[in-house]
Amino acid sequence: MQAWGTVVTLTMLIVATVNVKIYERCDLAMKLEKAGLNGFQGYKIGDWLCMAHYESGFDTSLVDHNLDGSRQYGIFQLNSAWWCDDGVTPTKNLCHIECNDLLNRHILDDILCAKKVMSLRNGMNAWDSWIRNCHGHDLSQWLKGCNMQAKPDPKKITS
Repeated sequence: MQAWGTVVTLTMLIVATVNVKIYERCDLAMKLEKAGLNGFQGYKIGDWLCMAHYESGFDTSLVDHNLDGSRQYGIFQLNSAWWCDDGVTPTKNLCHIECNDLLNRHILDDILCAKKVMSLRNGMNAWDSWIRNCHGHDLSQWLKGCNMQAKPDPKKITS
């Protein structure tokens, strides 16, 4: 009986890890472009890639713990106190989503929630990592080697 429990546990772990993804930069760029994020509120794919890199390293399964007891979930590190419900943190759940739904390879729900964050929190300024690492920087390197339509915005590139 114990062997059967081990098999079930291993099977569940394998299924759980198959559903997560650490995106390659260009794969994520194409997914973000396909979702219509290039130009959303004036931000380009380079902004999204830079932010996601510094937030999660493009890892859809990342959960980070904050000092206030809330947690950050998924590729965009969306906070459980505001944007999703983790069943633990008192939340506004402004995206009307379970936090665990932000931890898989299917990032359309993450994208929709991130768009809501941007609409309610002054654009990309909602992410401290974007302010520190991306704002005002040349973001063209984020698209180098990616075969896609999105191009860096020359107005946002500084020398």
